[in-house]
Amino acid sequence: MLKVGDRAPEFSATAADGSTLSLGQFRGRKVVLYFYPKDETPGCTREACDFRDSHSRLLAAGAVVIGVSGDSAESHAAFRDRHGLPFPLISDPGMAIVDAYGARKRGGIIGRTFLGLKRMTFVIDEGGTITRIFPSVKVNGHVEEVLAALGGGGQD
Repeated sequence: MLKVGDRAPEFSATAADGSTLSLGQFRGRKVVLYFYPKDETPGCTREACDFRDSHSRLLAAGAVVIGVSGDSAESHAAFRDRHGLPFPLISDPGMAIVDAYGARKRGGIIGRTFLGLKRMTFVIDEGGTITRIFPSVKVNGHVEEVLAALGGGGQD
Protein backbone atom coordinates (compact mmCIF):
# COMPACT_ATOMS: atom_id res chain seq x y z
CA MET A 1 0.00 0.00 0.00
CA LEU A 2 1.35 3.40 -0.98
CA LYS A 3 1.77 6.08 1.65
CA VAL A 4 2.60 9.78 1.79
CA GLY A 5 6.32 10.24 1.10
CA ASP A 6 6.51 7.32 -1.35
CA ARG A 7 7.60 7.83 -4.91
CA ALA A 8 4.54 7.74 -7.17
CA PRO A 9 4.59 4.69 -9.45
CA GLU A 10 5.49 5.59 -13.02
CA PHE A 11 2.98 4.80 -15.73
CA SER A 12 2.46 5.14 -19.43
CA ALA A 13 -1.04 4.87 -20.89
CA THR A 14 -3.29 5.91 -23.76
CA ALA A 15 -5.22 9.13 -23.28
CA ALA A 16 -8.63 10.03 -24.68
CA ASP A 17 -7.00 11.84 -27.61
CA GLY A 18 -4.98 8.72 -28.54
CA SER A 19 -1.67 10.08 -27.29
CA THR A 20 0.48 8.26 -24.77
CA LEU A 21 0.87 9.98 -21.41
CA SER A 22 3.35 9.13 -18.69
CA LEU A 23 3.69 10.47 -15.18
CA GLY A 24 7.29 11.44 -15.90
CA GLN A 25 6.30 13.98 -18.53
CA PHE A 26 4.67 16.05 -15.76
CA ARG A 27 7.84 16.35 -13.63
CA GLY A 28 8.12 19.92 -12.43
CA ARG A 29 4.36 20.18 -11.93
CA LYS A 30 2.06 18.94 -9.22
CA VAL A 31 -0.24 16.15 -10.36
CA VAL A 32 -3.73 15.34 -9.11
CA LEU A 33 -4.18 11.72 -10.16
CA TYR A 34 -7.73 10.59 -9.58
CA PHE A 35 -9.17 7.13 -10.06
CA TYR A 36 -12.86 6.71 -10.85
CA PRO A 37 -14.96 3.63 -11.63
CA LYS A 38 -16.70 4.40 -14.94
CA ASP A 39 -17.39 7.09 -17.52
CA GLU A 40 -20.93 8.52 -17.57
CA THR A 41 -22.05 7.15 -14.21
CA PRO A 42 -23.66 9.76 -11.93
CA GLY A 43 -20.91 10.00 -9.30
CA CYS A 44 -18.06 9.85 -11.80
CA THR A 45 -19.67 12.50 -13.99
CA ARG A 46 -20.20 14.79 -10.99
CA GLU A 47 -16.59 14.31 -9.87
CA ALA A 48 -15.19 15.02 -13.35
CA CYS A 49 -17.39 18.10 -13.73
CA ASP A 50 -16.30 19.36 -10.28
CA PHE A 51 -12.66 19.08 -11.41
CA ARG A 52 -13.65 20.84 -14.66
CA ASP A 53 -15.42 23.66 -12.82
CA SER A 54 -12.39 24.23 -10.58
CA HIS A 55 -9.81 23.73 -13.30
CA SER A 56 -8.54 27.32 -13.28
CA ARG A 57 -8.03 27.13 -9.51
CA LEU A 58 -6.16 23.83 -9.86
CA LEU A 59 -3.94 25.35 -12.56
CA ALA A 60 -3.33 28.39 -10.33
CA ALA A 61 -2.13 25.95 -7.65
CA GLY A 62 0.38 24.60 -10.18
CA ALA A 63 -1.39 21.28 -10.70
CA VAL A 64 -2.40 19.20 -13.66
CA VAL A 65 -5.37 16.84 -13.23
CA ILE A 66 -5.36 13.33 -14.73
CA GLY A 67 -8.33 10.97 -14.50
CA VAL A 68 -7.87 7.19 -14.68
CA SER A 69 -10.38 4.39 -15.20
CA GLY A 70 -10.57 1.08 -16.99
CA ASP A 71 -12.73 2.51 -19.76
CA SER A 72 -11.37 2.64 -23.32
CA ALA A 73 -9.76 5.74 -24.82
CA GLU A 74 -12.83 6.01 -27.10
CA SER A 75 -15.18 6.01 -24.11
CA HIS A 76 -12.98 8.62 -22.44
CA ALA A 77 -13.04 10.80 -25.56
CA ALA A 78 -16.84 10.75 -25.67
CA PHE A 79 -17.03 11.47 -21.91
CA ARG A 80 -14.48 14.31 -22.21
CA ASP A 81 -16.27 15.86 -25.18
CA ARG A 82 -19.78 15.50 -23.73
CA HIS A 83 -18.80 17.29 -20.51
CA GLY A 84 -16.10 19.67 -21.78
CA LEU A 85 -13.36 18.21 -19.60
CA PRO A 86 -10.13 20.23 -20.00
CA PHE A 87 -7.78 17.60 -18.53
CA PRO A 88 -6.55 14.22 -19.75
CA LEU A 89 -8.34 10.96 -19.05
CA ILE A 90 -6.22 7.85 -19.41
CA SER A 91 -7.35 4.34 -20.15
CA ASP A 92 -6.20 1.47 -17.94
CA PRO A 93 -8.15 -1.56 -19.22
CA GLY A 94 -5.67 -4.06 -17.77
CA MET A 95 -5.76 -2.24 -14.41
CA ALA A 96 -1.94 -2.04 -14.20
CA ILE A 97 -1.99 1.59 -13.01
CA VAL A 98 -4.97 0.89 -10.75
CA ASP A 99 -3.07 -1.99 -9.14
CA ALA A 100 0.18 0.00 -8.81
CA TYR A 101 -1.71 2.66 -6.85
CA GLY A 102 -3.85 0.23 -4.83
CA ALA A 103 -7.11 1.50 -6.28
CA ARG A 104 -8.90 -1.87 -6.60
CA LYS A 105 -11.75 -2.93 -4.39
CA ARG A 106 -13.80 -6.06 -4.00
CA GLY A 107 -17.44 -5.49 -4.81
CA GLY A 108 -20.55 -7.53 -5.17
CA ILE A 109 -23.97 -7.54 -6.72
CA ILE A 110 -26.72 -10.16 -6.63
CA GLY A 111 -24.50 -12.76 -4.99
CA ARG A 112 -21.54 -12.28 -7.34
CA THR A 113 -18.24 -10.75 -6.28
CA PHE A 114 -15.81 -8.89 -8.51
CA LEU A 115 -12.78 -6.63 -8.36
CA GLY A 116 -13.72 -3.07 -9.20
CA LEU A 117 -12.07 0.31 -9.19
CA LYS A 118 -12.04 2.34 -5.99
CA ARG A 119 -12.59 6.11 -6.10
CA MET A 120 -9.22 7.48 -4.88
CA THR A 121 -7.07 10.57 -5.44
CA PHE A 122 -3.33 11.08 -5.12
CA VAL A 123 -1.58 14.44 -4.98
CA ILE A 124 1.96 14.15 -6.33
CA ASP A 125 4.57 16.89 -6.01
CA GLU A 126 6.84 18.31 -8.70
CA GLY A 127 9.49 15.67 -8.01
CA GLY A 128 7.15 12.67 -8.18
CA THR A 129 6.57 12.13 -4.45
CA ILE A 130 3.10 11.44 -3.08
CA THR A 131 2.13 14.28 -0.74
CA ARG A 132 -1.51 13.38 -0.08
CA ILE A 133 -3.76 10.36 -0.51
CA PHE A 134 -7.54 10.45 -0.42
CA PRO A 135 -8.30 6.71 -0.02
CA SER A 136 -12.11 6.83 0.06
CA VAL A 137 -13.36 9.79 -1.91
CA LYS A 138 -16.80 11.25 -1.30
CA VAL A 139 -17.55 13.28 -4.43
CA ASN A 140 -19.26 16.24 -2.74
CA GLY A 141 -16.56 18.62 -1.51
CA HIS A 142 -13.66 16.53 -2.80
CA VAL A 143 -12.21 19.15 -5.13
CA GLU A 144 -12.09 21.62 -2.23
CA GLU A 145 -10.12 19.02 -0.22
CA VAL A 146 -7.71 18.63 -3.12
CA LEU A 147 -7.31 22.40 -3.45
CA ALA A 148 -6.56 22.64 0.27
CA ALA A 149 -3.92 19.92 -0.12
CA LEU A 150 -2.38 21.93 -2.97
CA GLY A 151 -2.32 25.10 -0.92
CA GLY A 152 -5.48 26.89 -2.01
CA GLY A 153 -5.42 27.38 -5.75
CA GLY A 154 -6.62 30.95 -6.30
CA GLN A 155 -10.02 32.05 -7.53
CA ASP A 156 -12.18 31.12 -10.51
